[in-house]
Amino acid sequence: MPGTRTRQTLSAALVRTVSKPGMYSDGNGLNLRVERSGTKQWVQRVTVAGKRTMLGLGGYPAVSLADARELAAAKQRAVKQGRDPMAEKRQAAEERRRPAVPSFSEAAERVIEMRRPTWSNAKHAAQWTSTLATYAHPVIGRKPADEITTGDVLAILSPIWTAKPETASRVRQRLEAVFDWVVAQGWRPDNPAGRAVTRALPRVSRVKRHHAALPVLDVPAALRTVRESGADVATRLAFEFLVLTAARSREARLATWSEVDLQSATWNVPAERMKARREHRVPLSGRSLEILGQAGELDGHDSGLVFPAGRPGKTLSDMTLTVLLRRLEIPAVPHGFRSSFKDWCMEVRGGDDRWFLSEAALAHNLGGPTQMAYARSDLLELRRPLMDEWAEFLSAP
Repeated sequence: MPGTRTRQTLSAALVRTVSKPGMYSDGNGLNLRVERSGTKQWVQRVTVAGKRTMLGLGGYPAVSLADARELAAAKQRAVKQGRDPMAEKRQAAEERRRPAVPSFSEAAERVIEMRRPTWSNAKHAAQWTSTLATYAHPVIGRKPADEITTGDVLAILSPIWTAKPETASRVRQRLEAVFDWVVAQGWRPDNPAGRAVTRALPRVSRVKRHHAALPVLDVPAALRTVRESGADVATRLAFEFLVLTAARSREARLATWSEVDLQSATWNVPAERMKARREHRVPLSGRSLEILGQAGELDGHDSGLVFPAGRPGKTLSDMTLTVLLRRLEIPAVPHGFRSSFKDWCMEVRGGDDRWFLSEAALAHNLGGPTQMAYARSDLLELRRPLMDEWAEFLSAP
């Protein structure tokens, strides 16, 4: 009868030829189950924690009689050791379905690509890639992200912690960000590069270095030096426009004509080029409009850029302006002129509104989240006289 259980010791010949549906025992709980369809499956009865369980060991002929006996013996040994073969099988299947844990370098690459759209400057991605490639990848780059320990992180940070404190701090923060992503993916429960790791390192006093800036009274002379230099016209105009508008280098260098409204004398810098990711409106002084007039006569190579570089499709680089100042022996960097503008607002211009107007001109947040939720004006019209006075100061002999 179909389903009849036959007790006998199996042979390779019987397993190969048997076709009658039923269960054919081989001892040790091992059985060959022959289905009505003719397919043959190896199954094993075991008792785990007092409960009888049927385990599947694979199909014949993919699993031979010898293979089945070996598997059955291994399962019996596991049961005697107090293990649960069925639970282990489920766990193994789950691990096969689960994506493989990436190496640290692979995880870092994914984090950089994920964050890239949020960065206002392409240099951020380059800096992340460079610092991790220099300090982290040689130590843990090929290691699976779930096997990296706090000791590995200490091996990365210890050689540079006191010698290069600023670099070490950035490396730790970037390691922490990568491991935060690994934890979020469920590949590990902890972050080995969290702030706790710094307790195992010596205390280092870090002095924050500010961008080199000129005393405010030296700025007009510096502008004259740039104007009278033999530098490229677009470079000279871009630099003066940057100083007049108190803009960041990237904001000014990549300005396009579509952002400029000459009728309202306003420059609308799009959010994606701003550090705070908010559109920033800049009131243009008379001198700023003159610079735009001169820039309009440049050969822009149809790029739409206000200050095009010398070659088609190229933009002025940040180093172009930095090198200009170095060559002219002006002891400042482009970003430092924002600091000079702030000093002028606070020390020279005066007025009760100087702090708020200067912060708005620099595109800084005017207070915390609560204040920002209510104070939504960018004070554009109030800033127009401020920028006119700044331009007048810069043109003074």
